[in-house]
Amino acid sequence: MADQDDQNGQNDQDKQKISRNRYIHWILSLVVAIGGLWQIQPLVMRVLSGEHLSWFLNDSWRSIIDAIGLVQLPRVMISLALILMSIGLVLRARIAWVLTLVLLLFAVLTTLLLKQPSYLWEIGYYVLIFVGLLRYSWMFARSSVAAGTLYAAASLAALIWYTVVGSLYLGTGFKPEIVTLTDSIYFSFVTLTTVGYGDILPVSSVARYFVVSVIVIGITVFSTAIGAVFLPLLTSGVGRLLRRKERLSMKENHVILCGATPLAMNLYESLTARGENVTVLLSPGTTHTYSDKTDIVFGDAYSDEVLQHAGVMQATYVLAAREEDADNAFIVLAVKGLEGCRAKTVAVVNNSQNLEKIRQVKPDILFSPQYFGAQVLSKMLSGEKIDLNQLSDFFMSEPHQEKSTAHKHASQPAAPALADTSNPSSNPPSTSDNPPSNPPSTPQS
Repeated sequence: MADQDDQNGQNDQDKQKISRNRYIHWILSLVVAIGGLWQIQPLVMRVLSGEHLSWFLNDSWRSIIDAIGLVQLPRVMISLALILMSIGLVLRARIAWVLTLVLLLFAVLTTLLLKQPSYLWEIGYYVLIFVGLLRYSWMFARSSVAAGTLYAAASLAALIWYTVVGSLYLGTGFKPEIVTLTDSIYFSFVTLTTVGYGDILPVSSVARYFVVSVIVIGITVFSTAIGAVFLPLLTSGVGRLLRRKERLSMKENHVILCGATPLAMNLYESLTARGENVTVLLSPGTTHTYSDKTDIVFGDAYSDEVLQHAGVMQATYVLAAREEDADNAFIVLAVKGLEGCRAKTVAVVNNSQNLEKIRQVKPDILFSPQYFGAQVLSKMLSGEKIDLNQLSDFFMSEPHQEKSTAHKHASQPAAPALADTSNPSSNPPSTSDNPPSNPPSTPQS
């Protein structure tokens, strides 16, 4: 009991921790996006001032890049990548968290090289973001296809940007020289896709080193991008398979509860509170309020495959507690049709008029909330005491004919609230319509 209390206390603390910090990842993603905009802010201010008009008066791309500033171009790519990663942080993706930390280091490096008037404030801002991401690293532990796609898009865009700008800047080191943007884009895609037609060759040492770096970075980016997109799919599929096998191996002497009615949910809470293992079986698309920790199997409860997936062969009881009585009857028939199944069936009859119809499918236990409530309430109103034997009579057997205290004559009650239909010996023999007024005498010893 003490261990359970400690576990419950720990769970409450975890819930409170998550509740208190539910907006932290939104705040961190916002400040990361602002940091990305700060990276591009100096270049944007220069463009707004009209300085860009003189850049394209130069006669070569190298002169244009020198006029813009060689350091400014990586900052543009870092800015776009940080903005993309801020979306990944909203999704709490681990890969976005890791890539953001790396981008922040490059942002600090380019800020130091550029040395704008406010570069110390900018570096301090990036350091604060870095510390905040490390402080709340536990929030970013998800692996998703969306985050992997963002990483792949950012990596490929950065690689293409690096190849195009580098080939333009080092255009004189190629044969023939790369002097137009079209030539640069063509060379970049031919190199990145490893086609290599050989019509444009690096001839200078710097150009060759640049091509080597493109090949190495390209292989790394492509492999990691593919892994980032497809790894979450593979891990989720394998994880579902392993969880299914683990769940099937752990299912033994458990209760299968079919339905999401108020009765079914209250029954689930009561059974789990008593330490019973309960597997809930629901139809696809069923709206329910079961907790995330509930072992739920979605599927057709009439299907042998779905029932076996829920562990019906190792279950002790199968409770059919859906809203429609016909559904409950079909569930009982499906369970009884499984060869070698030892689970007992419990059929809930929501409409007491269907008691005799449901009885024909021979569930082990037949429970009618309407009839049971009516019998208990009538006894309370008439002043009769209700003991455990009477409750057992309501639940587990056919009710005996009882003598009314008000009218002093025999009364024939309606169908039972919960009847054990699998054991005929538990049902008492029927009495005649006119029972003898005097009971048979007891032999003297």
